Amino acid sequence: MSGTRYPLPGLDGPVEIRVDRWGLAHIRAGTALDAFRAQGFNAGRDRLWQLDLWRKRGLGLLAADFGPGYLAQDRAARLFLYRGDMAAEWAAYGPQDTQAIVTAFVEGLNAYVALTEAQPELLPPEFDLTDTRPGRWRPEDVVRIRSHGLVRNVLSEVARARVLACAESWEAGLAADDLRKRVSPLHEPVIPDGLDAADWPDDLLDDFRLATAAVGFSPERLAAARDDAWAWSKVDAHGAVTRGPRAAPKEPAEGSNNWVVGPARTETGRPILASDPHRVYLQPSLRYAVHLTAPGLDVIGAGEPALPGISIGHNGHAAFSLTIAPMDQEDLFVCETDPADPDRYRSGDGWERIARITENIPVRGGPDETVVLGFTRHGPIIREAGGRAFALRTVWSEPGAAAYLGSLAYLDATSPEAFGAALHHWSAPSVNQLYADATGRIAWFMAGKAPVRPAHDGLLPVPGDGRYDWAGFHDPAALPRSLDPDAGWLATANEMNLPPDFPAEDRKVGFEWAEPWRARRIRAVLGGQTRHSLADSQALQADVVSEPALRLADLIRALPAPSDPDIASARALLAAFDGALHHDSAAAALIEVLWVHHLRPALLGALVPDARTRRLLPPGDTHSLIERLETSLDPAVRDALLAEALGAAFRDCLERMGPDPMDRLAPEAAGPVTLSPAEGGESDVGTTARPEPRAGWSWGRLHHALFAHPLTALKPETRWDVGPLPVGGSAASVMHAEYRTDSFRLTHGASFRMVVDVGDWDKSVFINVPGQSGDPRSPHYADLAPIWGAQDHVPMLYGRAAVDAATETIITLSPCAS
Repeated sequence: MSGTRYPLPGLDGPVEIRVDRWGLAHIRAGTALDAFRAQGFNAGRDRLWQLDLWRKRGLGLLAADFGPGYLAQDRAARLFLYRGDMAAEWAAYGPQDTQAIVTAFVEGLNAYVALTEAQPELLPPEFDLTDTRPGRWRPEDVVRIRSHGLVRNVLSEVARARVLACAESWEAGLAADDLRKRVSPLHEPVIPDGLDAADWPDDLLDDFRLATAAVGFSPERLAAARDDAWAWSKVDAHGAVTRGPRAAPKEPAEGSNNWVVGPARTETGRPILASDPHRVYLQPSLRYAVHLTAPGLDVIGAGEPALPGISIGHNGHAAFSLTIAPMDQEDLFVCETDPADPDRYRSGDGWERIARITENIPVRGGPDETVVLGFTRHGPIIREAGGRAFALRTVWSEPGAAAYLGSLAYLDATSPEAFGAALHHWSAPSVNQLYADATGRIAWFMAGKAPVRPAHDGLLPVPGDGRYDWAGFHDPAALPRSLDPDAGWLATANEMNLPPDFPAEDRKVGFEWAEPWRARRIRAVLGGQTRHSLADSQALQADVVSEPALRLADLIRALPAPSDPDIASARALLAAFDGALHHDSAAAALIEVLWVHHLRPALLGALVPDARTRRLLPPGDTHSLIERLETSLDPAVRDALLAEALGAAFRDCLERMGPDPMDRLAPEAAGPVTLSPAEGGESDVGTTARPEPRAGWSWGRLHHALFAHPLTALKPETRWDVGPLPVGGSAASVMHAEYRTDSFRLTHGASFRMVVDVGDWDKSVFINVPGQSGDPRSPHYADLAPIWGAQDHVPMLYGRAAVDAATETIITLSPCAS
């Protein structure tokens, strides 16, 4: 067992950090503030490069390190910083002293930054590669940065407005838009008075997309000259900042699953709570698991590494998890500007002045860049054109909306009632929270700031003259909840889960939800089990059944016998397909290639003949598209469409995977092969080699996870990428595995998974891919990737004896003078 000792200014007493064999840090302190201070230090130890990029991206400070190619992104980020009263901000998170907690966390993080200055060998290698150094944090930085939080639905609002502007009639526009995104509960969008998107600028959403984009690196962007800086303002279909062209706006495919099964329906006689939040796949992971122990505090689970506390986990009595509840928390306001004075916009019968704020953005290698930011009472202006200012109203501008920080209020909750009361302080992102405790109680709460919209439904942009303004927010107690349901279990998967008696038309909390496939599958599995086990939850998290794939296969099996041998071969391959998209399944590969590359675009073409409208719809709403395929087309037309797409897909797979569809990958292809460290160089522990497959088809030959380090494009020889790993599933399976259609590489899914045995805590398990650490030199940089790739978990130990037995490294932090 290794051990290290460091000084940490501000501590009241010594703190011990025990790192177990899976990279999970167990922090033991004499006071809660010391635990949070040590949490900040430990976050720096494992994730300093990630945290430094997070801060600089959020505050608009990237150009200072990386040059003029980052100026446009810096300016966009500054539009969405919280600029309100800080006293109201700190008070909004609940009765605990949030400012003191965040301050302690930041002091610990800054102490680690200072340590790297005294001991440069501790600095992660990315800083030397980019010739940069980490900056110091202020407590305000943690809460003012909002643009990484998930709110919705401005991208969809603008897309819907454009579809309606192209359509020949209102009815035709709504029918076409249903193919883009289904509205639920049943509701017909109401067009605001005077809305006309026909001449809106193509770059309307560029600043919004820039502000929410990840930080990317390319030699071209880093070499951008000052006069080329503002060309780097487009975001492509995969979320990367480029010179262009821009991509069609698309809502992020981020979501989650969670469920809780009460003691009457479990094998253990105790509740079981499962959580697998789905976010964009990053290297390092978006989430970080940690265990904090101090008097009055003993919590374990995952949060975002830049925040104190955890948001998903348990406190030794109660367990909690969250998924996104897709409330509508933003609106685009179209403000008419005064022809005689473009610094004024229409407000009622008069005019209101735009607030212009001048800021200087530091730029590496040159003078600061002066930028002007515009704000209306609705929020930041993201575009000005044609006598209009487009302003975004979002909960980000409200006190208490720093993403996930509201979790501090419920860390000590020991009853559903106390947990629900703590959620009154939760703002963003809007979530479905599940709860279970050692007494056997379970609960579900929807939480988040839900705007009151007296005059519109949030589905389209609205005039900014005052007629469509928000009127505050709904009382948190008015949001739906369920305590100790008769069914004995609860589950959410971002689906439309407003109860039948919820007044959706009056409260208008949201009309755009995730497609129903994951929720249906989870409910079918849990509803069919009377003695649910921990293993059952782990298996359900890895479930790859796709209802859309099965429905497509059923339609194909019903086709008349074909004369085309390729179509006949394809039908034979799908004859016994059960909808399970296993990574070693040839049928799964065929059905997915069929849908994304052939049938879906052909179906959109058949249903929407107008090319102008059709270009606004991809990728399309699978739920709506499959329903139309099954019920809206003449059977002969549908069969011809299916047959032609099926033959094309079969030939596509022949080209991609060879002539023998019935073989499988070699057995060793089920997992990664870890390469040995380069002789005399940096550790290659994070690099995995893709095994050579045999000639046969399989979904995993195409569909893969690659956790790419953001600096790989600059120096491929660093070998900091992890993968590729063959993966099953799709966006429609419980094991959410959204992918790029050009390369089949995963983009979104569950990087963190957790299953909690409520009451027998040491039997709980988790996984965090590719590893807990973001430092490529760490043994915990990629050690969890093969386990995740096998859809498995590792222990999430909680008891002192179990943690001590699994400890591999002890870090002691000692009080010292500043």
